[in-house]
Amino acid sequence: MGITRRSALIAAASSLLTVTAACGAPDNNSGGAGGDSNGEVPDKPKKAVALNVLDVAGNLQLTQGMIDEFVKKNPDVISRVTYSKSPAPELAGKIKAQQNANRVDIGLVLTGVDGLSAGIDQGLWLDVLPKFQSRLTGMNNYLAPAAAMQKLAGNAGVTVTYYPSGPLLEYLPATVSTPPTSAEELLAYAKAHPKKVQYARPSNSGPGRTFLMGLPYVLGDKDPKDPVNGWDKTWAYLKELNQYVDYYPSGTSETMKNLANGSAHIIASTTGWDINPRVLGTVPKEAKVTSLKGFHWVTDAHYAVIPKGVSSDTQAAVLALLAFMLTPQQQAKAYDDGYFYPGPAVQGVQLSDAPQKSQDAIRDYGRPEYESLIANNPTEVPLDAKALVAAFDRWDREVGSGKVKQG
Repeated sequence: MGITRRSALIAAASSLLTVTAACGAPDNNSGGAGGDSNGEVPDKPKKAVALNVLDVAGNLQLTQGMIDEFVKKNPDVISRVTYSKSPAPELAGKIKAQQNANRVDIGLVLTGVDGLSAGIDQGLWLDVLPKFQSRLTGMNNYLAPAAAMQKLAGNAGVTVTYYPSGPLLEYLPATVSTPPTSAEELLAYAKAHPKKVQYARPSNSGPGRTFLMGLPYVLGDKDPKDPVNGWDKTWAYLKELNQYVDYYPSGTSETMKNLANGSAHIIASTTGWDINPRVLGTVPKEAKVTSLKGFHWVTDAHYAVIPKGVSSDTQAAVLALLAFMLTPQQQAKAYDDGYFYPGPAVQGVQLSDAPQKSQDAIRDYGRPEYESLIANNPTEVPLDAKALVAAFDRWDREVGSGKVKQG
């Protein structure tokens, strides 16, 4: 499978800020098709449900195998499952329309921070916690950074996959014999090699966004969580780097192609964007990555949420499914082909537990140095939606203005 990366990830955060108050939140007592969403939720549905799953984060690449196995083993809980995908910015409107029509037929949504936040802001999701936490015992086994990402979900979302993300820099050793290992060295390389350092527009690129959020830690800025008042060094650095940047691609895929064809020497990357494009052959296998002195991981996760309005039977089925997905045996499938590397959100899951296809891909295209990089560098949760929108807006106005191009 190709990289169905959340290209629009967090761009949806801007949509949550522009939603008018008139939209309001759906009535907690509104019943969905098939029953009262606020009724008692049994441990098991009275009859098997047909479950519709909507993915706005590319998460099915990691979890569809888990879901399919649950359905196969539990036909008395879920009779069949239907999958659909949608851009993250369309999620809130799609769910809201169904709730307003009192016909919610999407029982499970798989989303990133963007769709999660937009739905929380508009009151679209059922509170799974703390009411049902006793059914989701796997949550007690989260990796520490995944547990930190879970806090972003409040009571609504359940973390199902996690990765440390970046920011990393990727290059071809035949082109860059001595890669930069500090922000100063990266700037010096860009100055000596104009138009050869590249990252995509942050609002539409995971690596671009992670590079933007990671720089304040690298540069020792006043407040890495406050792009408005705490990023003086970061904005000055990005503007200086901008002098030597030819253009900013609108998405990450173009930067990968430019690295492969030599028009870019150094690009922003993450663990998943490093491994998966090399598995797919988009980027040469021999590409390398480096981090910058003072680097902190800016983490990422995918969440499962249940829309308000679904029946009690559907809630019961989804809770049973999520409990299954959070077992170590199922979490091992999240290694995939390195798309969200490593991928598992719970402790104690080794690559040797993963399907052979995943083991082969990571063995051939993974990096031994990731183990120490993950173990020995701090992890930080991303900016919240409001701060991230402010960062995107300022970058668009003061850094990327006139230089963003569609590939």
